[in-house]
Amino acid sequence: MGLLAFIMAYALFAFIFYILQVIAYWKIFTKAGEEGWKSIIPIYNGYVQYRLTWDVQYFWVALGLAVGGGILNSFGGIVGVIGSLALLGTALMNVVALYKLACAYGYGIGFTIGLFFLNPLFMLILGFGDSEYMGPQE
Repeated sequence: MGLLAFIMAYALFAFIFYILQVIAYWKIFTKAGEEGWKSIIPIYNGYVQYRLTWDVQYFWVALGLAVGGGILNSFGGIVGVIGSLALLGTALMNVVALYKLACAYGYGIGFTIGLFFLNPLFMLILGFGDSEYMGPQE
């Protein structure tokens, strides 16, 4: 019974996390002039985020690294190491994407650190806060 309760609690936490992300992205997208429903579709919301804050080409690179890294990582050995490096590249690109998101709304590196460690909270701050969308920043 304990394992089932743990699984149910984990599933509930994941569902609440997803709902908070959708709400935050909805507000972030509407601030940027996008339609909020785009926040509901999991991969498409990442595409829209990259389009609003960085460049779509980097989205495709990050997606390719994530998928390719996941597949290669499952083989183990040297191929698994290459897959792990691809996944590390994806993680680094996601950190840069968080920085670009923070900059597009007038924040800096400190807010990026908050987005990295307390993502749902800082995404809600971006969505419901006073910040305005300023477009992609260099």
